[in-house]
Amino acid sequence: IGEVVKEKIRSLESGEILLLDNVRFLEDEAVDKKPEEHKNSSLVRNLSPLSDVFVNDAFSAAHRSHASIVGFTTQLPSYAGRVIEREVEQLKGILTTMEISEHDSFVLGGAKPRDTLDIIDFMLERGVLERILVSGVVGELFLIAEGYKLGSTEDFLRKKNYTESLPQTEELLKKYGEKIEIPLDVAIETSGKRAEISVEDLPSDFIISDIGRRTIERYVEVINESVTIGFKGPTGKYEKEEFGVGTRVILRTIANSKAKTLVGGGHTLAALDKFNIDRDKFTHVSLGGGALIKYLSGKPMPAIEALKEAAKK
Repeated sequence: IGEVVKEKIRSLESGEILLLDNVRFLEDEAVDKKPEEHKNSSLVRNLSPLSDVFVNDAFSAAHRSHASIVGFTTQLPSYAGRVIEREVEQLKGILTTMEISEHDSFVLGGAKPRDTLDIIDFMLERGVLERILVSGVVGELFLIAEGYKLGSTEDFLRKKNYTESLPQTEELLKKYGEKIEIPLDVAIETSGKRAEISVEDLPSDFIISDIGRRTIERYVEVINESVTIGFKGPTGKYEKEEFGVGTRVILRTIANSKAKTLVGGGHTLAALDKFNIDRDKFTHVSLGGGALIKYLSGKPMPAIEALKEAAKK
């Protein structure tokens, strides 16, 4: 951020916009520090004197305490942009509805079990949800916690260190087992093709790549009885057509529901596009990945906390 950039900022006419390069190239940007510490970063130090207000509209980065996210809030009048405003209002509204309603469910899958387990723990401890429907890697961990041997899939989970989350999985199953629905059957890949087996027939030498049709039917049944529904993380390897069945059917069921609906996460949004599912059919489609996880886990959101503190000044 040298004199050339500063001069361009000074010469901006009313209505003009200047787009700077990716701030992550700055050495002191992507460092987790408190707002007061970040006020001395190169970005904040150079741009604050040339600015009147700071508007943060990056909800997808709201879980990071980086210089461009929190540093300006100590130096300038600071405001949330429309995206952050909409995300927070919608998420807060849907979670409130879940808390007061008796029929709600959340489908949780994907390949980030630690984050997913934190969401389950927070929501069930608060009594927010009636039903958690698990799939993906976290679904496989719950099968192991239930006592099933998975074979090659279990070897894969250990290799990826996903089984480090087994103690938390077992604790959640022990405390909230009646609220957590685990797969009844799974789809495995044999010679590149889909084959389905009951979980009672595990272990298998083949990798689990999706939930089976009995599980899909059960989850759809729960979804159709719900007044509030959430979905985060695909049920399997949706990128392959034959293993996108669970993700496709469940997302379309949620899309056609009259319930309040929330979907989010990078892979979930990619699945919506892959299966040509209209985003407008959902109450809220969250743009957040890590930020959505943090919010649903009840963890602090540095960007939002910094804006709140700035509003007190």
